Amino acid sequence: MNISILTVFPELYNSFLQTSLVGRAQEKKLVSLEATSFFSYVQPKERIDAPTFGHGSGMVIRPDVIEKAIADKEQQFGPAFKIFFSPQGKKLDQPMLRKLAQIIQERKHIMLIPARYEGMDARVEQTYADEILSIGDFVLLGGDLPAMVLIEGLIRLLPGVVGKQESIEKESFSGAFVDYPVYTAPVVWKDLEVPEVVRSGNHAAMEAWRMDQAVHKTVLTHFDWLRSQQLTSDQVKVAKQHMPNHYVVLMHGDVLIGEDKQLGTTSVTSIDIHDIARASKSYGVRQFFIVTPLLDQQRIVRTLLDFWQTGVGIDYNRHRHEAVNAVDIKDTIDGVIASIEAQEGVKPLLVATSARDHGVDKTISFFDQAKVWGHGRPVLFIFGTGKGLSEQLMSRCDYVLMPVHGFSNFNHLSVRSAVAVILDRWMGINVRIR
Repeated sequence: MNISILTVFPELYNSFLQTSLVGRAQEKKLVSLEATSFFSYVQPKERIDAPTFGHGSGMVIRPDVIEKAIADKEQQFGPAFKIFFSPQGKKLDQPMLRKLAQIIQERKHIMLIPARYEGMDARVEQTYADEILSIGDFVLLGGDLPAMVLIEGLIRLLPGVVGKQESIEKESFSGAFVDYPVYTAPVVWKDLEVPEVVRSGNHAAMEAWRMDQAVHKTVLTHFDWLRSQQLTSDQVKVAKQHMPNHYVVLMHGDVLIGEDKQLGTTSVTSIDIHDIARASKSYGVRQFFIVTPLLDQQRIVRTLLDFWQTGVGIDYNRHRHEAVNAVDIKDTIDGVIASIEAQEGVKPLLVATSARDHGVDKTISFFDQAKVWGHGRPVLFIFGTGKGLSEQLMSRCDYVLMPVHGFSNFNHLSVRSAVAVILDRWMGINVRIR
């Protein structure tokens, strides 16, 4: 099988193609790689690029030059699967590498066409590209380094290149979880000691430790990867064990009311209790609290909770009972915090939610799980009613979650809708079909 590289700078590949497993794969005749200059397809002193049309500076590689280069290589090695590189391309990941490794074994010829300068004439990609790849949301001087990244990722997946196939099958991003940490001699280095379980010789204990470490690292640092996978029920269960417990509180006190946004209280509604309880249960929230300082409101809520938690409501609708069974009522936010501390042995992190921007000091996004979960403390999401949480309560919070926005200027979700959206964005499983 052949990998052809068409480039402005073939000299960049001289040592790379002879080094490590890339060079060994060629020695073993598993693959053939060669880099050819675009200048091979023009006359001496003739330019391979031309100015861009319209406003803007920069030179673009001419489409007729690329056409000649592609035709020449396909004449030598047969029709190729052609890959271009661009920051606008599909993100290269392990599933994509596996797909391409299968293609190269079937097609026998892959052509890599990295750009330079301001890129290539857009008609070239439109005409020839079977795939356009990006290695990240950043811009380099050209596509040669991404091409090398692709080559390294591809070569190691070809049969016979890597000595132990187990290394390929169990590596990071080949499944739901990333790889576990590895160690070697000396046992103690810079006051850091190799874990005893790794040196114990107890293979069962070692495998359990490795799995635990892999899951923990994945949850904390690669949660977006994890949540995009088609997880088994066992994988969901073990991942949940490495996520801190989450709690939700709906504030009817300590909130702003009226057009002048004065401090006040709001009335509890049964639909909020039912819907938020179900959303909380669906996303693994441990407990949902309602806070109101009004005694008559507390009595109304307790009557509803008694029906679903202990009364005939259990048999009437068991799913509703299961959700509402995790609901409790308190008169202040401090009562909620004390209840969680009693269960967890540590105070929760307070994460406020708001439809308004509150600056950047404590603001977190829906991608900041590692920042929050790294504290090793339970997490309490605080939702407000009325016109939102009071500034005093907001100031007590450790973090403020960014507002939920859509592609419109309308931003008036009901609180029960906001809870469902936020919980899904924060810890929902969103499988990506690859």
